[in-house]
Amino acid sequence: MEKRESHEITRLLVAWRGGDEDALPQLLPMVYRRLKEIAGYLLNRERVDHTLEATALVHEAYLRVADLEQISWQDRAHFFAMCARVMRRVLVDHARYHGREKRDAALRIDGIDLGVLPQREAPELTVIDEALKALAVHDAEKATIVELRFFGGMDREEIAEVLGISSATVTRRWRSARAWLIHYLKADG
Repeated sequence: MEKRESHEITRLLVAWRGGDEDALPQLLPMVYRRLKEIAGYLLNRERVDHTLEATALVHEAYLRVADLEQISWQDRAHFFAMCARVMRRVLVDHARYHGREKRDAALRIDGIDLGVLPQREAPELTVIDEALKALAVHDAEKATIVELRFFGGMDREEIAEVLGISSATVTRRWRSARAWLIHYLKADG
């Protein structure tokens, strides 16, 4: 995304936050492609026969974000991070609604196959969600890093921008969070 477009997105987000009802319809065409990329990234981690498609996930997340009140949008990175978080909630809600017990394909966190955990071929999305909630109690920033990377498909530079920390710090905290999650999930059985 070029710098000019990034500034325009930020300008529209600030206008939207300020009550400009015309800003939201102008924003959608500018962010739609990136939202579809995030949705595709998330759905690639889901089972093959998942009933949600990327377009439906984007539309549901966008509607939920549009309904959010009291959000002080900082910039485009903050917006995309929030959209990734909302997409995660949509997928978790969908998984809970359908009440599935297992997934068909193993979940992976940066090359570590979580499918080798005891008593499960692969933890379902709701289990990962619970693990992230537990991590957030332990260390909220690490949970946010995992969420942005695992669910949002953001790279370390984008995460660093969202959180206002260095990319080296993101890397260190990602490794620590990943180890914590793997330990938690194995202990949970």
